[in-house]
Amino acid sequence: MTEKALTKKNRFMEWIDERYPWTEFMRKHLTEYYAPKNFNFWYYFGSFSLLVFVMQILTGIWLVMEYIPTSDGAFASVQHIMREVRFGWLLRFMHTTGASAFFVVVYLHMYRGLIYGSYQRPRELVWLIGMVIYFALLIEAFTGYVLPWGQMSFWGAAVITSFAGAIPYLGNVLLVWLRGDFNVSGVTLHRFFSLHVIAIPFFLAILIFVHLVALHKVGSNNPDGIDIKAKKNQEGIPLDGIPFHPYYTVKDLVGVVVFLFVFSLVVFFTPKMGGYFLEHDNFILANPMVTPLEISPVWYMTPFYAMLRAIPNKLFGLMTMAAGIAIMFVLPWLDRSRVRSIRYKGPLSKIAILIFVISFIGLGYLGSEPVSPLYTFIARVLTVTYFGFFLLMPIYTSYEKTKKLPERVTE
Repeated sequence: MTEKALTKKNRFMEWIDERYPWTEFMRKHLTEYYAPKNFNFWYYFGSFSLLVFVMQILTGIWLVMEYIPTSDGAFASVQHIMREVRFGWLLRFMHTTGASAFFVVVYLHMYRGLIYGSYQRPRELVWLIGMVIYFALLIEAFTGYVLPWGQMSFWGAAVITSFAGAIPYLGNVLLVWLRGDFNVSGVTLHRFFSLHVIAIPFFLAILIFVHLVALHKVGSNNPDGIDIKAKKNQEGIPLDGIPFHPYYTVKDLVGVVVFLFVFSLVVFFTPKMGGYFLEHDNFILANPMVTPLEISPVWYMTPFYAMLRAIPNKLFGLMTMAAGIAIMFVLPWLDRSRVRSIRYKGPLSKIAILIFVISFIGLGYLGSEPVSPLYTFIARVLTVTYFGFFLLMPIYTSYEKTKKLPERVTE
């Protein structure tokens, strides 16, 4: 770039900075935001989550241009998008695959926070905001699940909203409020469309911004669970930190290329993923007079659905399902360990996390399978071990022997 061009660029940036703190923002959150130098594979999934969120917004905008949110036109408009709109099939498969990809990367992102103790002080608020994002994602996914207005969309909405009726005293009022009618109808569809397209994405965008600001305030955790701000040089720069840009932005770009390659394989070769991403019954027009043989939510909701089905009483089942999500909010106050990372925790914590992962995956599988006495029994056992991981955490993290932390982060 010539000296004249550089001068013009500097003048332009000066003009911008007088009116908007762009350079200050870039320094604070990118070029002078020092992240630990030992980030590993697990730290890709935060940036992947942001990538998928943007992808879902963009593909959603184009899909809405052709979608008709009425009981008479919804299913036909989806078929129109798939068959007649140019590259409409690609946009829809990117959006449906993106929904599942969103939960894959979010679950792995949460798992990384779990094993490295990213919820412990001073990052409790970062974890809480992240959990609110997760809860909002579940609602966003459910409202989007209803929009194709196929058999599973209709009956899924009927089953899930019916749970509100189990709440004492307010149940019937809440049920009618959720559906906008006495039964699932076109009013319900239009209501969920408004939530899915406008309200929840707007709320999610604000939450993601707040989540990142809170993270940059306290600093990123690392696989060793050591705060890098404790050791700085004379200029106040962490000895074990490197600028987020260009080091981690370039590293994340490599991960993005790999992620998009895998994402493209799914979109072009197996977008239905054997019925886990797109159920076969959802390619049939919604019919209130014909009930599908099995009604179950998409895979990313099945762990909590399995908890619900494991409890005979409908109200207690609903409370158990809600508690399965709510208990994760109090995780920062359950862990009494003297160290953050699983690398330095004792064997009890490692066994507990292994059991928790098995319980969560097992519940996810059982929630997608037909009900049977054996599966119900296993689901009850896994529900107990799931909650046991959290409820027993204050005990086994307090008394187990931990390893000594290193003075500096390890490579």
